Amino acid sequence: MTSTIHPGRRLRELMSGEKMVVAPGAYDAITATLINRAGFDALYMTGAGTSASLGFPDYGLLTMSEMVANAGRMTASVNIPLIADADTGYGNELNVTRTVHEYERHGAAGIHIEDQGFPKRCGHLDNKEIIPAEDFVAKIRAACDARRSKDFVIIARTDARAMAGLDEAISRANAALEAGADVAFVEAAQTMEEVEAIPKRVQGPCLLNIVHRGKTPPVTLDAATAMGYKIAILPTLLFRHVLGCCEDVLDAVKSGTIPAPIGDISPAEAFSRFGADDWDELRTKFRDTEKNTASAGRTQAAE
Repeated sequence: MTSTIHPGRRLRELMSGEKMVVAPGAYDAITATLINRAGFDALYMTGAGTSASLGFPDYGLLTMSEMVANAGRMTASVNIPLIADADTGYGNELNVTRTVHEYERHGAAGIHIEDQGFPKRCGHLDNKEIIPAEDFVAKIRAACDARRSKDFVIIARTDARAMAGLDEAISRANAALEAGADVAFVEAAQTMEEVEAIPKRVQGPCLLNIVHRGKTPPVTLDAATAMGYKIAILPTLLFRHVLGCCEDVLDAVKSGTIPAPIGDISPAEAFSRFGADDWDELRTKFRDTEKNTASAGRTQAAE
């Protein structure tokens, strides 16, 4: 939905408040709309879910254009800021520059760019590869320089914990912040002590990635807030619930049962989630206007 306020400014306003920004992960316009309707202040476009929605694992197989197109569909469906996965920026500083331009043009509030090699892997899988720190920092500088509005939020994600240890990850996060990044995202801390240490050692706002059965131990939202995190994303929350739900329903159908939808909603109730009432008004709005105008004209002529 269009707004005169840059979505990045709204995200920054949320980050400046006392509450941590909680952004559930969406992978299409359906899940984005539901997050918006549920009353969350922001949402996150998950790369893993977006990849799965096109039939691929989270192995860096999608192009920048495919990712941006999905972000655009989501921003057109909601009125809250969207934080988007931008993988590695899809190349060097030249590619990063275009990546920033495209995500911003499609209405994202901000993106995160990481220091993995490309094609990358989900941050909670093994056998990741990282690029040299100086190459990562150069990408972050390019991203910050490329944004058309200073409100657009650049989040620097480092996957160095898995390959080079927490100290290197913290060093990269701080270097990225010094280069102009607005938020640091240290991916896949492996102990609760590491989770707690990151906001203390990183010299700027931090994002926490909460992934069920991932590398990072379970963290409650209240605990993350108390630790000092400014943003928490839940990338696969809906995606994996949908997988489990769909598999259960399909198994039931194979056994001869057709289950009622969760919540037992009707077709009309389902469509109402996506603005059916507003569209129904348009069915007659302009015809009624023409009828009223014609009627007014006849009245004036009679006088």
